[in-house]
Amino acid sequence: MTAPPLNRRTLLAAASAGIGLAFAGRVAAQAAGPRNKLVVVIARGAMDGLSVTVPYADADYVPLRGGLAVPPPGEASGALDLAEGFGLHPALSGLHALYGQGQVRFAPAVALPVRVRSHFDAQDVLENGGEGLRQQTDGWLNRAMAAAGGTTLRGLSIGAQTPLILRGAAPVSSWAPGGQVRGEDRIASLLQDLYVEDPMLGQNLARGLATEALVAQDQDMEGGAPVRRNDVQGLGRAVARLMSGDEGADVVAVSLDGWDTHAGQKAQLQTRLTGLDQLVAGLKDGLGNQWDRTVVVVATEFGRTARANGTQGTDHGTGSSLLMVGGALKPGGPIGDWPTLAASRLFEDRDLAPTLDVRSVFKGVLRDHLGLDRAALDQRVFPGSAAEAPTLDGLA
Repeated sequence: MTAPPLNRRTLLAAASAGIGLAFAGRVAAQAAGPRNKLVVVIARGAMDGLSVTVPYADADYVPLRGGLAVPPPGEASGALDLAEGFGLHPALSGLHALYGQGQVRFAPAVALPVRVRSHFDAQDVLENGGEGLRQQTDGWLNRAMAAAGGTTLRGLSIGAQTPLILRGAAPVSSWAPGGQVRGEDRIASLLQDLYVEDPMLGQNLARGLATEALVAQDQDMEGGAPVRRNDVQGLGRAVARLMSGDEGADVVAVSLDGWDTHAGQKAQLQTRLTGLDQLVAGLKDGLGNQWDRTVVVVATEFGRTARANGTQGTDHGTGSSLLMVGGALKPGGPIGDWPTLAASRLFEDRDLAPTLDVRSVFKGVLRDHLGLDRAALDQRVFPGSAAEAPTLDGLA
């Protein structure tokens, strides 16, 4: 097949349509009756956006990615076609079906307002909503709840502890499925930060992770101890139950670990993205009619390198993808500009260059779906962000 070229002009043309959240969302968010719902999923560990929303029509994608490149639509294990030369990873078949119903949007090149490649620092900025590290002691999603005016939003944190994004003055409930999160679950991610500049320890750890990934894959295939210890679709349905009814939660934060794919990336992403697909399916099934008033935002702290490394993985990068899913969305294509993967356009000759501040997308969702005004967004929810307008090209 002949794919249309990916470039700045085609994305801006698509963006000019200005279609996004249903206009009714802004009014209904402050009215009595059914309430709008927002779920923010944080993919912790740096989700590889170039494998999630695959720029298959970009001429530099396959040369950069080599064996990690997802084939184009129509080929075996190929991407699932989207708009403007992009495709979804084949593990996201459920999301692709929702895209066909106009219920998926994506921003292919977003990033934080600061350029950091440490998980600790980047997750802090992603969740505090400020201009830099540790500038806020509470989270932007909690501040959004507090600033919601006439509405009374109910917050819910899923996990053993409330993440920074939901900490603050507004009261938040919490639920930890399956008990406490084990501390060792994040050890590999922490070690990668410590060893990122060490050529010997970094390579040794990457090889160890590659072996571990292969073992986990074999166990999964043979019916042994699975990589995913929980029923992810069941988790989605359980969260949906906590969001239903008059006392149900309106704003939910969910963390998904395991996206730090320094080695054996293909198998790991297949597992992680299948889980994400199942989580959304569970939410949709569990919410029933309320799905029509729901938006799910999937964001990560940063992307991964454009080039594969020596252990068939990728390292800490910059720009990544953001996904939006839900019945409250209008149909549309990519949100924001595409920088291309040309050598001259890579950030520091290694990363996808971001073209959109992730806060602009968050602002658009909060404005159009939860009814927050621009002043509250600029001054209270995301302090110092007045220069970053809500994304008018993707969220009307």
